[in-house]
Amino acid sequence: MRYEQALRTLNPDTGKALAGLPEPSTENPQMTPLRLFMETMDQSPVAISITDQRANIIYVNQAFTRITGYSPEEAIGRNESMLSDKITPKRVYQDLWATLGQKKVWQGVLVNRHKTQGKYLADLTIAPMLDERGELTHYIGIHRDVTEFYGLEQKVKNQKKLIETVVDSIPVATVLLDAGDRVVFDNLVYKGLTSELGVAEPVQLFLKMLREEIGDRWHDLERRGKSFRNHEIRVDLGGYRPPRWFSCAGTWFSENDIGVEAYFQQRQQTYLLLTLTDITQQKRQQEEIRINALKAIMADEERIQSLRETLSGVIHQVQAPVNMLSAALNMLERRRRNGDDNAALAGLLKQALDSGQDTVATLQGCMPDPDPAKVAPVNINQVLHEVLILLTPRLLADGIIIEWQPTPVLPTIMALENRLRAMFKQLLENAIDAMRQNGAKPRELRIATRPEADLIHIVIEDSGPGIPVELRTKVFEPFFSTKGGAGRQAGMGLAMVQDVVNSHAGMIMIDPEYQDGCRIRLQFDIHHSAAN
Repeated sequence: MRYEQALRTLNPDTGKALAGLPEPSTENPQMTPLRLFMETMDQSPVAISITDQRANIIYVNQAFTRITGYSPEEAIGRNESMLSDKITPKRVYQDLWATLGQKKVWQGVLVNRHKTQGKYLADLTIAPMLDERGELTHYIGIHRDVTEFYGLEQKVKNQKKLIETVVDSIPVATVLLDAGDRVVFDNLVYKGLTSELGVAEPVQLFLKMLREEIGDRWHDLERRGKSFRNHEIRVDLGGYRPPRWFSCAGTWFSENDIGVEAYFQQRQQTYLLLTLTDITQQKRQQEEIRINALKAIMADEERIQSLRETLSGVIHQVQAPVNMLSAALNMLERRRRNGDDNAALAGLLKQALDSGQDTVATLQGCMPDPDPAKVAPVNINQVLHEVLILLTPRLLADGIIIEWQPTPVLPTIMALENRLRAMFKQLLENAIDAMRQNGAKPRELRIATRPEADLIHIVIEDSGPGIPVELRTKVFEPFFSTKGGAGRQAGMGLAMVQDVVNSHAGMIMIDPEYQDGCRIRLQFDIHHSAAN
């Protein structure tokens, strides 16, 4: 048999057992360890060949014949180079022999030639065989045909590259996320958002807002493998950069897990494919139309508010003497009960009182109705941005530097949008007037927003003269004005501001620790709904 020929080549002294194995048994020579070892090699499913130091073949197994097409008689005695194909670069063989020269195992892939069926890819391992003194005696080579596996692997890579090319050509930011919100795959447009938005992983911003907006439906859609679309997210960049708008759509799907643990027990892995379409241009066009409409609406609202304040002031002024007349009439009535009859005077006072009360009622009847707007989700960043656009001519005329520091993505609150807009406009106009009157140089206005737990905080700072400590409570009282004084920015409007804050269950305060002007802090509860 061919393994006996290999034994004689490996160890000419056949009277001794190879490598210390026991002598063959005369009772059952088929079961000797040596014969069992050689049979194992011969029937191994991978191609095995043994060569001398010059790579001349002295043994091949059955798998070698099946893979290469060469029988033992055709292979033994020939050099392993008979399998080599010129397609394999010389550097591969140079690395192979350099490794073996160091008595180390070499592993790699070669292009081999089959006897009749052309080329195939051989995943090859060559190990040097050393004697007890560590001297090289032979080489053993083990290889398998990986042509089909390589073809499948390349096909998968080509398909992946094709998909990546197609996805990268899509003019929409696309990102694939696993169940842990980790990015599995993204395209070039999405990568561009990292620098454009100034965040390391933009998708985390969008996920946070989408989950808040979609609410409990998010987990239901994920569980059922459904999708959502047309959810608009506003990202405020701050500084002089305008906000960006994105229309978001997502689809959940599952595929088999490729982890080792899922080999025997199949498991599903859930993914979310999220697309972020930039709709900023459309939104800017809409915003331009909206701002023009807001200018007209706010002009009417300001006229109505001015009329309401004027009438309130008149009623306040008229009500004082009416109250005095009522008090005087009550005094006369008490005197009449005590015998001091002054009916004529009492009648005159009664006529004057009735006339005054009729006047107050008439003025109250002329009071314009308040804004009938309904409570709706409001993005405070958007409201402040619109107010800044409305006030841009004044800001430029007065040389005021704006430092706009919004949180990029801010949760909405349930509020009366028009009233909030009027409130912020009043606060900013007060700040502008204060800096103008004070002649402050430089004139700086800083606005910042940030969420914290269930609250949204807004900070407005100006470089004006500030508000004196003794007036920081009185400025919010109705009809109190500091016109002409150091605290000009507090006027009649702050009573309206306080009213808007109260109707939204919010909080407003003048920061007592700020010494470089005036700092006003506001906060609103995300989950509270404003009162009409």
